[in-house]
Amino acid sequence: MATRIKICGITRPEDAQQAAKLGVDAIGLVFYGPSPRNVDMQQACAVVNALPPFITPVGLFVNATADEVQGVLDRVNLDLLQFHGDESPEFCACFNRPYIKAIRMREDVDLQIEADRHAQARGLLLDAYHPALPGGTGESFEWARVPGDLPASVILAGGLDAGNVSEAIRTVQPYAVDVSGGVEAEKGVKDWGKMADFVAAVRIADASN
Repeated sequence: MATRIKICGITRPEDAQQAAKLGVDAIGLVFYGPSPRNVDMQQACAVVNALPPFITPVGLFVNATADEVQGVLDRVNLDLLQFHGDESPEFCACFNRPYIKAIRMREDVDLQIEADRHAQARGLLLDAYHPALPGGTGESFEWARVPGDLPASVILAGGLDAGNVSEAIRTVQPYAVDVSGGVEAEKGVKDWGKMADFVAAVRIADASN
């Protein structure tokens, strides 16, 4: 099965369109003020409206209130939610929208327990842990920590780029990979060449499996 690809931190319609041309499956929009990749409603709508069919727009939230999430949903046509903070399973599920839950890979995290807690999630996004940042750190974690029998679909994130994503796929065999900083010219602005190299590296890994 082909590894799905999500490019997160999209802020410009032209970057979203180029990602779609490269065959990316999903793009991520960050609704988190402190992030340098944060988008406002006007930006988010412009990106989503530029997408062709069958590309999934994902909204990323970090410890937002229910009103804040619903306010975005009322204005932006998101197909999938991504919760990247300390949200409870009940909170994640209360919007009647498919969601994925990000798990920051602390030393003591038990992925089997997290998979059970978030059984309603469409997948678990595994990202590097940083004490001060909820994501987008550019750092990776030890991929061998991911058990092969995890019941949830694994979306692998954290420090991925064209140079290491093939090894990551061979090690983890994830359902999908998620990249942001690894394909950027600057924060929030994607480098189209890096995006193309990343997609090519994923396809090479798939072909060798």
